[in-house]
Amino acid sequence: MSTQTEPPEQASDKDESPIATARRQLEQAAEHLDLSEGLLEQLRHPSKTVEVSVPIRRADGSVEVFNGYRVQHFEVRGPYKGGMRYHPSVSAEECTALAMLMTWKCAVMDLPFGGAKGGIVVDPSTLNQQETEQLTRRFAEELREVVGPTKDIPAPDMGTDEQTVAWFMDAYSMQEGETVPGIVTGKPTAVGGTHGREEAPGRSVAIVAREALEYYDGTIDGATVAVQGFGAVGANAARLLDSWGASVVAVSDVDGGIYDESGLDVESISADGDEHGQLGDVDAPRQLSNAELLELDVDVLIPAAVGNVLTKENAADVQAGIIVEGANGPTTTAADAVFKERDIPVIPDILANAGGVTASYFEWLQHINRRSWSREEVNEELEAEMLDAWAALQTEVEDRDVTWRTAAYIVALSRIGDAMNARGLWP
Repeated sequence: MSTQTEPPEQASDKDESPIATARRQLEQAAEHLDLSEGLLEQLRHPSKTVEVSVPIRRADGSVEVFNGYRVQHFEVRGPYKGGMRYHPSVSAEECTALAMLMTWKCAVMDLPFGGAKGGIVVDPSTLNQQETEQLTRRFAEELREVVGPTKDIPAPDMGTDEQTVAWFMDAYSMQEGETVPGIVTGKPTAVGGTHGREEAPGRSVAIVAREALEYYDGTIDGATVAVQGFGAVGANAARLLDSWGASVVAVSDVDGGIYDESGLDVESISADGDEHGQLGDVDAPRQLSNAELLELDVDVLIPAAVGNVLTKENAADVQAGIIVEGANGPTTTAADAVFKERDIPVIPDILANAGGVTASYFEWLQHINRRSWSREEVNEELEAEMLDAWAALQTEVEDRDVTWRTAAYIVALSRIGDAMNARGLWP
């Protein structure tokens, strides 16, 4: 097994593959637990990897074939759960790493799911709506034997949205001969989606930021916040923190950011700025780059854009008091080691942005119980789940003197280990 923390100069950085990072974090947390080598060996690998060909007829009459994947990691706690992405970077290895992270995330939140991830190798901007629908319906058919409301439940991810999963649900339902809304989550509310799911990841980030401030003897009132990535996660987190009394002083999109030390009016800023570069049109005292935003002297830094933005090259220059990960994997292993040495707490993505899968769980429950929840009920339940998860991590941080990330993995692995011991190994 690897050592708990490698020196920054020896630790791999942004070139480390996602699956290597996932396995490294697994090994580090396992050092604190009495887990069998057999269980660890199972957790290092996915239970199943499915690769399919997805042909469609393009608008010009030609036929093009795309590669699709679905990786199912570990189902000991329940059916698989994870997103479905359309992006040129989709690969079996990427899906494996993300499926592993979903296993940990579901266990941290104590949800009865295992991890999965899948997608198609395609640039969605090259498809018109009809082609995207064809692609999705054929993908649903190719995966029909391995997905299902008690097997594997996809959801929107990068390059997909609520319309995509609605098409997926309809294609699956047509082949089953009955409407099966529980086959996916993240659907439009008109066909069984839950209120509040789109805002849930940002809401969970805000809740965790508030709890972290209070834990480190701060207060949300007047706390300064910088958010890299003013998309669905970052914008919702910023607006909620602002409504609670925080001062959001900087936000950014793909082209750069804006800064106002007296606080920005985040309610007036469009949340789709990360896609369309609209922040440049916002009146603010100072324009700044994404790199400069990460180094601002603020109480809370929320990297909510893309992965691997906090690296060993910039970790020493980060001045934030607390880092709350809104994106998946924004902090490299080497940067983590630097932040630990500098006593900067990093609240990991598998807790902070887990509002999305938690709200998906609520949607799944609503299908099982044939009962719809109001937005207020969803938000109340999400708050309760996030506070329970925060308390579980806090206990490990205090009892074992570990980082929040290691604590999250300890909680996850403990629950997975308990489930595995209860079920045993078949046959």
